[in-house]
Amino acid sequence: MKNTKTLLAALLLAGSFVATSTVSASDGTISKDVLTPGSYCHEKFPAIQARSLGTDDPTLKNAASGDVMDFYGPCNENPTGQDQVQAQKLDLQHRWQNNYED
Repeated sequence: MKNTKTLLAALLLAGSFVATSTVSASDGTISKDVLTPGSYCHEKFPAIQARSLGTDDPTLKNAASGDVMDFYGPCNENPTGQDQVQAQKLDLQHRWQNNYED
């Protein structure tokens, strides 16, 4: 009976890890943790390539590059959506001002 309870607890724990673990989605998402079901998530996805920020077809960098966006917000966030393009353009502008302007 003790072994059954231990096995059941281990399966339940493993199931919870699988439910919130790293997901490799087709939209480029590296990981997605649902914090509030249906409304609030923590997502990580590659940044958009700087040269494609001004185009109609923004392209994500390779995940191995290490340039990762850490996003907290709605679960339906699109890594190449208009709000991410604007946020990353603003970030690029701030980095330019901090590094090159006096």
